[in-house]
Amino acid sequence: MSQLIVQQLTKTIGDKTLYDRISFTITEGEKIGLLGRNGCGKSTLLQILAGEMDADVVSMDHPNAYSMVYLSQNPELTAGKSILEVMFESDIPVMEINRKYEQIRHASEANPGDMNLINELLQLQEKMEQLGGWEMNTAAKYALTKLGITEFDRLTNTLSGGQQKRVALARALIEPHDLLLLDEPTNHLDIESTQALEELVKSYKGSVLFVTHDRLFLNHVTNSIYEIDQQQLFMYKGNYETYLENKVIRQEQAAAEQSKIENLYRNELKWVRRGAKARTTKQKARLDRFDEIAEKALKKSSADSMEMNLSGSRLGKKVMEGNHLSKSFGDRVLFQNFSFILQAKDRIGILGENGAGKSTLMNILAGKEYPTKGSLDIGSTVRVGYFTQQYPEFNPNQRVLHYIVETSNAIQTTTGESLSAVQMLERFLFPTNVHGTPIGKLSGGEKKRLYLLKLLMEQPNVLLLDEPTNDLDLDTLAVLEDYLDSFGGVVIVVSHDRYFLDRVTEKLWVVEKQQITETLDSYQDYIEKQKIRDVSVEVTDIPEVQEPVKEKRKRLSYHEKKEWETIEQEIEQLEEKISLYSREIESAGSDYEKIRLATIELEKAEALLEDKMERWAYLEEIVSS
Repeated sequence: MSQLIVQQLTKTIGDKTLYDRISFTITEGEKIGLLGRNGCGKSTLLQILAGEMDADVVSMDHPNAYSMVYLSQNPELTAGKSILEVMFESDIPVMEINRKYEQIRHASEANPGDMNLINELLQLQEKMEQLGGWEMNTAAKYALTKLGITEFDRLTNTLSGGQQKRVALARALIEPHDLLLLDEPTNHLDIESTQALEELVKSYKGSVLFVTHDRLFLNHVTNSIYEIDQQQLFMYKGNYETYLENKVIRQEQAAAEQSKIENLYRNELKWVRRGAKARTTKQKARLDRFDEIAEKALKKSSADSMEMNLSGSRLGKKVMEGNHLSKSFGDRVLFQNFSFILQAKDRIGILGENGAGKSTLMNILAGKEYPTKGSLDIGSTVRVGYFTQQYPEFNPNQRVLHYIVETSNAIQTTTGESLSAVQMLERFLFPTNVHGTPIGKLSGGEKKRLYLLKLLMEQPNVLLLDEPTNDLDLDTLAVLEDYLDSFGGVVIVVSHDRYFLDRVTEKLWVVEKQQITETLDSYQDYIEKQKIRDVSVEVTDIPEVQEPVKEKRKRLSYHEKKEWETIEQEIEQLEEKISLYSREIESAGSDYEKIRLATIELEKAEALLEDKMERWAYLEEIVSS
């Protein structure tokens, strides 16, 4: 079996240790989601595995022919080449023959009478047949099309950043490697492309290790979850939903263990305070042991609860009204004749394809742009907080604490409590030892989290969030979602994160075909209706067919009699199995694999019991009639 074994991996950047002697094994075909807070070292781990960054200590073992490919958050494509040429840039023979074929095909089309090119093209076609090149060519076009790229001969330097990322993703997904490393592959993809990417990753023959904030993507794709926490790596079998269940179990056990350590620490502290002299080897060893226990007792888990219940500024009855808004750039019309009235506590999600005008609409609401036609009437008490896709330019030498204090040194919560800037930083996942750190040393995700905190501390009453989930870790998203639950003002969101949209919004503005329509559907309901609309077929002139009247059968058939004789015993056996699996789960302790397997069997037994009970009810009705 092809697998990668990593042992004793340790990495330190400056005075910060990211991981301390972590070990793991990636087996063939595994689809692993890598989780952890911003700055914990997720992207660094991918780069170390790909050989783009050195570790302090690491041992990696794999077969000689083992191959990996790494796709960063912002990949760059070779300029001046067609999309298909770039798709086949690898030195793998089947990719090389495709690349050569595309180059000669282009040259032959530009010089249709050149017999040398025609002959070379015929020879390449034969080699394509021999090496399976046509299948690879089809796979490349299929992956590109699924990700929304259909102009295969278009030059890469004419593509937008988002389009280049899709091409790079498609290329990585067709290359036959043992391990594919993806850093935030869903960032800046629209919802349809993200759903297509799910299917492509699930069908990828090799193993995939990826970082993403997209919880539905994690749930649909993964069969393992790795989490970096407190310099250690925790591994869970199953998808994101299973990870959440097992993490609760781990945290409960860790809390119980921490309680034991703290009790032991208190007893040891009494002994130390008695003034015992560390003269003997035995006493010295005990003091050393006390230091070790003290370190564990005083160490706090990064899973501590952090609630964000900041109060917003008072919002009057009049919020914002749009009257026949239209926006165009030259001859290109984004939307027209859009009218709306915002009310306090509105929760609105904006949907639309990339380039439809979602961000432009947000800029108009924020006063950053003006509509081409129509007017926007804003209430006198409105205080807009606009979270944009690109955070502002930071002074890299400014300290984290100073950046927040510039906005406010204290803030009121919804409960009337006053929190200092230091407390707010801690609640927003910045521990005390980071407060004096220059902003330039923070990771991209940490900078975005800091920018979000500064925005919330300004206490807006209308929040405009343009792709807020990109680059934010799941812990920060949970804090943000909880804050929005208690936020008394208006929230308008542009996001490709399906889970976030369903979690936060209550109505949708859909930007489509130069119009903006409003629906009270949840995101999931809207998508289901779209699927029905897209696949609906008009059916006419079908004669009405009356259902034949079935006679009620009053006796069991021969096979049903046999089934009736044993079904009650089968039901009893299933109930015993369910009881057994439940006891196994309760007694499994920290054996997460045993818990996972027992849970699978329990669910099977419960489903089978439900079927048996329905069948018993059916048979019993016939018997008693």
